[in-house]
Amino acid sequence: MALRFMVPYWERTPPARPDFDRISPLSHEIGRLVEEFSRSLSAGGALTTPGLPPRTDVIETDKEIEITTEMPGLERKDIEISLEDNVLTIRGEKKVSAETDDKNKNYHLTERSYGVFYRAFQLPVGIDPASVEATMSNGVLKIKIPKPAHAEAKKIEVKEAA
Repeated sequence: MALRFMVPYWERTPPARPDFDRISPLSHEIGRLVEEFSRSLSAGGALTTPGLPPRTDVIETDKEIEITTEMPGLERKDIEISLEDNVLTIRGEKKVSAETDDKNKNYHLTERSYGVFYRAFQLPVGIDPASVEATMSNGVLKIKIPKPAHAEAKKIEVKEAA
């Protein structure tokens, strides 16, 4: 990231030509938008909404899979978890607060993201949706997924064809 996009344009050295004064704010805004766009592309993934991917840890033990996701500023009512066709999906929405929606404020740097996001995880076959547990505390979502019991291998006798 170019450091010059983090410094407000009026704190930089004044332009050499007076005509450039009218272009400088536009140039600054275009640079900020390009940086924001490239940051969202690098943060996104195939199963993640670009720009607002919740940071996640997936841990596997002998008995369960635990998914821990950071969701600062969100409450339980803002999150939806579903399990369909062995894909666990976490959806949520971080809404713009009244504090940030104030049009009378001139923001010089905004790094917080708002909007709808989702994460999807492919799980092993045989997960019982009723056994999945989710808890949330201090902006951290924990999902515990018990692993399915492994079926014992059965030897099949080969018979003579009739």
